[in-house]
Amino acid sequence: MTPPNWQKYQRVALFYDLLDLPFEVSRYRRIRPLLFAGLSGRILEAGVGTGRNFPFYPPGARVVAIDFSPAMLSRAERRLSLAAAPVELRQMDVTRLDFPDRSFDAAVATFLFCVLPDALQVPALKELRRVLAPGGEIRLLEYVRPAGRGRRLLTRVWAPWIAALYGASFDRGTERLLGKAGLELLETRFVVADLLKLITARVPALQPAESKA
Repeated sequence: MTPPNWQKYQRVALFYDLLDLPFEVSRYRRIRPLLFAGLSGRILEAGVGTGRNFPFYPPGARVVAIDFSPAMLSRAERRLSLAAAPVELRQMDVTRLDFPDRSFDAAVATFLFCVLPDALQVPALKELRRVLAPGGEIRLLEYVRPAGRGRRLLTRVWAPWIAALYGASFDRGTERLLGKAGLELLETRFVVADLLKLITARVPALQPAESKA
């Protein structure tokens, strides 16, 4: 089954970095390191896109980076020399991860969940929970609908364009769905005005009875 928005990203991949460049320079570049601060071990990056996070990987980590779009992965492959840690690229859908249970220490995603349709939010979060070790962190960098009147009006103007181009929305409500996926919310904070949030969740630690099972 072809994932939702697959065709959109196959079409836009060639121009993605150019379209994103003003935001990369003015916003994203300075906040990407927040996704990886303090992380180590085996890390899953879900929705790697064109590999913009590569320079910010923690040295010494081992990263597996996935995306459902072959065209986006092809662009990411051209950036592999910029990666600050060893990285393996794989084509994969975040709602159907081909990894064993508890095989990663942490997971990150940049603007992935604002692209996932509402019906796939919890399945994707559950898959990330499944492949993380107990106590492992998930960090999500996501757009949200701002509260301020000016920015809120601006996002209403943007909404049809980003939906048509990327399949994205400001109203996914991913943060509110963490509990349904069995995750614990550790922290949520705005990193760009009231528009961009860094959400940190954790897989619950094993209880004594579970650790003996």
